[in-house]
Amino acid sequence: MKLIIISGPSGSGKTTLSKIILNEFSDGLALNTDNYYRTGILSKLLSKLIDCYFDRKISFNYKLFKKDFDFASKYEKLNHSYIYDFKTKTINKYIKETTNIKYLIIEGIFTNVLLKDLRKQKFLHLELKTDKESCLKRILYRDISERGKTENKARRQFLKSWNLYYRKNKKFYKKFSTYQTIYEDKEDIDLILKKINNLIN
Repeated sequence: MKLIIISGPSGSGKTTLSKIILNEFSDGLALNTDNYYRTGILSKLLSKLIDCYFDRKISFNYKLFKKDFDFASKYEKLNHSYIYDFKTKTINKYIKETTNIKYLIIEGIFTNVLLKDLRKQKFLHLELKTDKESCLKRILYRDISERGKTENKARRQFLKSWNLYYRKNKKFYKKFSTYQTIYEDKEDIDLILKKINNLIN
């Protein structure tokens, strides 16, 4: 199985890139860390008390994610998928069997939590870099239409999230300097697909 890690700040195009890759490689599966947020009363309470809660590791249900990741990696299949509902702050589980997985894509703002566990494994890491204004434009559209936020709230939370992401990962990238880095640009797609094809199982 070929493992692809896509990381970057909110609105940088991680999900869009994963869809492009899956359109090219039909025997693939994407696990979005955004669908593995913690749920329950405590999580709802913390989301109100902690600023940028959904951009912090404390909100990530790593145990649930790791269970799916380990199963898909070992058996090259998964019989369900999760979708997190930001309006109700719940996770919906759907029965959807995916078999013969040859390309496993992990994408989301919490991918760096997993990267520390994969230092000895062969994978391609794509860190998306783009300008703040482009990301903000995407986030405003998404958060207003899909997550029920006001424009002011979406804008304020994005700016804090942007600063948090780069401050949080500054030391991380100094420790792990072997990753591939790309810029979000359509001209890069062919190069990315070529790198994926060159991955060794």
